[in-house]
Amino acid sequence: MDRRQRQKRVKQRGGLFRRLLGLFIIAAAVYWVVFYVMPNRLHVDPDWKGMDKPLFVKGVLTEYSASGTGESLLIPLPFLQKYVDSSIRYEAESKSVILSTDSELLFMQEDTTKASLNNKPLQLRLAPEEKGGFTYLPAETLKDLYGFEIQEDTVTGAVQLMLAGENVPLGKVKGDKEDNSTPLRNKATIHAPIVADMAPGTVVKIWETDEDWLYLQMSNGYTGWAQNKDILPNGRKVVKVQPLSPTRAERSWSGKPVNLVWEAVYERKPNPKSIGKLPGVNVVSPTWFRIVDGEGNVRSQADSVYVQWAHNQGMEVWGLLSNSFEADMTTVALSTYEKRMRIIVQMLEYSDLYDLDGINIDFENVHTKDGENVTQFMRELKPMAQAKNLIVSIDVTPKSNSEMWSLFLDRRALGGIADFIIVMAYDEHWASSPTAGSVASLPWVENSISRIIEEDDVLPEKIILGIPLYTRIWSEIKVNGKIKVSSKAVSMDAVAEIISTKKLKPKLDQESGQNYVEYKEDGIPRKIWIEDKVSLKARVQLSKSFGLGGVGSWNRSFANPSAWKELNEIHK
Repeated sequence: MDRRQRQKRVKQRGGLFRRLLGLFIIAAAVYWVVFYVMPNRLHVDPDWKGMDKPLFVKGVLTEYSASGTGESLLIPLPFLQKYVDSSIRYEAESKSVILSTDSELLFMQEDTTKASLNNKPLQLRLAPEEKGGFTYLPAETLKDLYGFEIQEDTVTGAVQLMLAGENVPLGKVKGDKEDNSTPLRNKATIHAPIVADMAPGTVVKIWETDEDWLYLQMSNGYTGWAQNKDILPNGRKVVKVQPLSPTRAERSWSGKPVNLVWEAVYERKPNPKSIGKLPGVNVVSPTWFRIVDGEGNVRSQADSVYVQWAHNQGMEVWGLLSNSFEADMTTVALSTYEKRMRIIVQMLEYSDLYDLDGINIDFENVHTKDGENVTQFMRELKPMAQAKNLIVSIDVTPKSNSEMWSLFLDRRALGGIADFIIVMAYDEHWASSPTAGSVASLPWVENSISRIIEEDDVLPEKIILGIPLYTRIWSEIKVNGKIKVSSKAVSMDAVAEIISTKKLKPKLDQESGQNYVEYKEDGIPRKIWIEDKVSLKARVQLSKSFGLGGVGSWNRSFANPSAWKELNEIHK
């Protein structure tokens, strides 16, 4: 091939390359215009199209679907527990569902329209039912209980739920011609596909704002993004909260400190005539009631004479109910709605019979696994007691790793349910403690209260500081080269008598914040961290510094007259 032919072929190849390059540039330009300049006109269906009754919350598709339609709409229990009320209780053995608010307790069972509201018969229009492994509950009944709103679209099947108190901005699509629609896109860009064409005047919920874009939801459930410039503000959608009547605690105790003392009742009834005045005390809590068996039967030692005496002294009476500190019995007695309700009904009847002002719950020595049942018991008791105008309180220990005395207590939940939680801030060193020490040193008490407020978000005004009116005399004996510690609990008067008889001089122990003495008796070293006006004054001041709801003292028989004077400072 000669030189001229080779040159001709090179020119031909060069021309082809230039033509191909030109076509590529044109294609790239078209692609750039189409995908980076021109809006995307491609229409796509939402991911949920074809689903049966998809449920939406805050413009987000959930993993759950409703069932039925209109007044026959049913909502799955797991959805309700996740988005409406995590405390809804399902008991598999009886196929029952228990729902509670501050003022209402609703009990339902699968496949029956027979229910109860606050333990009174209620006839449902629609029965709960089981489908596909889920329990479904009637939406209309739940709307009345929780005050939420449901928007159901009969064409798409989408179901939107808004909770009581929830509100969202509304928008209206601009324009006045029906053929001038605004695209709703699946991403915040004009190059994203279109989910729906929104006609002028369409009202939408605005769930999110992202610079020049808005995340919207139409009444048919369709969600997506539209440009801010295409949407006019159109007020707000607000789901009203039904105003609740103030509880008795709010009416009677708001801003007024509680000064409670427990009355320990054993075999004999206390004689009010021998008690005398308790200046400053405005609540007494006698240990009158206890659960005695796994069926939930309650035994009473209540005394109407004592109640009348307390009321004449201007004091309220909060009857104490214990679990007899029997762990295994408590497991059985709190295991079902029927048994818990048996306990509650008896306590309400006793409250009526003896004219009580409140109920104080003292459940101790409880298996950790039963903690949920303790909380559920309180959820069921609260609305029933509130209907009777009763104060509900529960005693809790400081937080610790004790399986039977601390870990079962859900202080966060209990603080939200009860009118008051009483923190029994004592027995830092308990009866059989391996080391001698204060029953309740001030730093330990302060830390106990701080943890419950900070870690469990319990409002300070709902906490009552439990105060010991007793102390322990510690004995230390050397056995086989080791110190063996023992103790006995004694009253304030008993300690004062020891100090006087033995002519002891108490010294302030800076570490505990209490007066302290030590002495020998029968050659045995004795130690006492004293509960007196010094420690009581500090405890009252601690309660006031935290802004707590008051103080509660264990128990009256341990006190001497100086105790009432110091405790009365809670009112000043």
